[in-house]
Amino acid sequence: MPSKTSKKQLVLDFIRARNLQRVEATDLQAARNELRRCLGPGDRTSLGYIAAVLRDAGYQVQYEDRYSDPVMPEPYAGRLKHVLEFQDLHGAETSLEKLDEIWRAYRSAGDQLGAKFVRELVKKGRLRAQSLAANSRIQEAKRQEKREIAQWFQVWLETPDLFADWLTLRKSSDEFRARFGTPSTSE
Repeated sequence: MPSKTSKKQLVLDFIRARNLQRVEATDLQAARNELRRCLGPGDRTSLGYIAAVLRDAGYQVQYEDRYSDPVMPEPYAGRLKHVLEFQDLHGAETSLEKLDEIWRAYRSAGDQLGAKFVRELVKKGRLRAQSLAANSRIQEAKRQEKREIAQWFQVWLETPDLFADWLTLRKSSDEFRARFGTPSTSE
């Protein structure tokens, strides 16, 4: 009978067995190979997923790619953890509002590093949304939504001071309403 051990648990058990405190890219690749051994050759777990699991478990992971969250020290990591969300348009809007608020707080305090981490997180969100929008395995309606969200992230990156007004205008446009319906207000 096949094991009911989760993918996450398999990764954690593998790294614990190797007694690592600091995880390098080669260790992530070895963990991915172990997942394929346990789950079959069709397993397509990304190195970014494995890195995220290990970071959440407290490991120091030396790995970055286009899609994984940027490595950041405390207090930034704690403040920005789980702020980037874009399951749907409302979640993306709420996330961008929070990120904008944090970015402005860092900027007004003269914390250039904190402001930089917020921008990096928004860039990752844009890349992830673009990737999902290009994925032919995802339903077309969801792909359109991800394209829209990627555009929101891009506009915020280019003109954060105008973003809120731009988004209000965007959501009231005939084209937006035809594609996504009447927007909900986040007031």
